[in-house]
Amino acid sequence: MSAPKLALIAGGGALPLAVAARCEAEGRPLFVIRLAGFADPLLSGRDGVDLGMAQIGGILSAMKAAGCAAVCLAGTVSRPDFRSLKPDLKGATLLPGIVKAATQGDDALLRKILSVFEGEGYAVEGADDILGGDTLPAGALGRVTPDATQLADLRKALHVAEKSGELDVGQGAVVCDGLVLAVEAQEGTDAMLSRVAGLPADLRGAPGALKGALGKAPKPIQDLRVDMPVIGARTIQLAAAAGLAGVGGRADRLILIDRPAVVATADRLGLFVWGEPAGLEG
Repeated sequence: MSAPKLALIAGGGALPLAVAARCEAEGRPLFVIRLAGFADPLLSGRDGVDLGMAQIGGILSAMKAAGCAAVCLAGTVSRPDFRSLKPDLKGATLLPGIVKAATQGDDALLRKILSVFEGEGYAVEGADDILGGDTLPAGALGRVTPDATQLADLRKALHVAEKSGELDVGQGAVVCDGLVLAVEAQEGTDAMLSRVAGLPADLRGAPGALKGALGKAPKPIQDLRVDMPVIGARTIQLAAAAGLAGVGGRADRLILIDRPAVVATADRLGLFVWGEPAGLEG
């Protein structure tokens, strides 16, 4: 039985591109809703529409007209200034509830948005499922294995990320020699790693003397269909530029964008990529 036509609601970053490419490779019918101001221009050639995030009625109408039966929300979207949004009629009806949910945190906001699509009868699919479960496996991915000090830094980074996630702050943290160098908030992983790269050299590693680790973990309360953490080759590159020895996450709870590229980049730069097995807590 063929998979139902998918509506991909695309924010920024590489994840929506990976989802679209997988659907095309598998011959799955796809309709892309490119969120204005966020979606990558590379998605513009695919069947779909360009709409603002508050045009909920337009999004639902486009999905229905395209014959979609499932929906995937993928990619980064900055929290908007709700006062500046220009909703359509359906959006105006739903916006008060969405704004109220937003005051309770990003996860409450996402759950509210998911409930809108589920209420319209759409099946919500996670990007990781569409990508064939291409998540971080347990242990070392690639040629480099962390030593005891590096693994201790990674485990502390994961612990910090999860504690931060309990407060609905972010999904990542950087630890070096036991010292927390950064905690991800609204700026995202790339910006956090760039911030670490700007720290004094005595706090972090350097080329030829890499140390410390980036840990990414899902928020304990979040819906993994929508917001599972992601890494790609660029993550590895930025981690190396920040002097870090490696990157890791909880096994099966971190999406890999282009696994071969992640492995090749990590091996070339001498970084480890580690999946912390289930049951081992930081």
